[in-house]
Amino acid sequence: MKEVAKEIKNSKFCIALTGAGISTESGIPDFRGKNGIWSKYDINEYGTIESFIKNPSKIWKFFEEMIDGFKNAKPNIAHIALAEMEKEGIVKAIITQNVDNLHAKAGSKNIIEFHGNFSKLKCIKCGRKFDMEEEMRICGCGGLVKPDMIMFGEEIPKDAIEKSFELAEKCDLILVIGTSCSVYPAAYIPVIAKRNGAKIVEINVEDTEITHLADYVLRGKCSEIISKILEEIKNLH
Repeated sequence: MKEVAKEIKNSKFCIALTGAGISTESGIPDFRGKNGIWSKYDINEYGTIESFIKNPSKIWKFFEEMIDGFKNAKPNIAHIALAEMEKEGIVKAIITQNVDNLHAKAGSKNIIEFHGNFSKLKCIKCGRKFDMEEEMRICGCGGLVKPDMIMFGEEIPKDAIEKSFELAEKCDLILVIGTSCSVYPAAYIPVIAKRNGAKIVEINVEDTEITHLADYVLRGKCSEIISKILEEIKNLH
């Protein structure tokens, strides 16, 4: 922990990549975990853009259950500690694969949401966005409206990929937090960072696809580890 704190403190451009594991302590199960949404629903029947276009009202019932889980979730110590690190200028940006809006709720500002954000709605035809409260289902252009999060079969927004890859090339240290790094193209981010000479700090409960690339591996709950790292950073003079 002390060594990692020193590396972060001395880094010139530190970024973070976060996945489902950072939000499980906020009561949001990992989608692919044993209590996750895909243990209850068939991913091919409910998770694809084709299934939404074919039967929007059916898929909206599924969305509503998912959204209910997100709405009441609050940022945990890990989200709050990362927001504080950003405020202090230690962490320059957060790239998240989560759609739960918890980094923003915690106060982080420079966030790239790789897979979108449930708190907005988006027309799949013209791209217009709406607030969730507007409860839009059909856009003025006649297009179907759904939560602004990426479904299987949809492309990741080009600007999210470009910005993330740019940050990966620019950083000298990347914190990889609560992600298995098994979903592409997000999984390329630590690889690009490593290729450009950055150090990787992996924080997770178990081994992942990038454990073999990591310079530091910290095992345990994200909130405990990140809050401890922040404490150690504050102790450095």
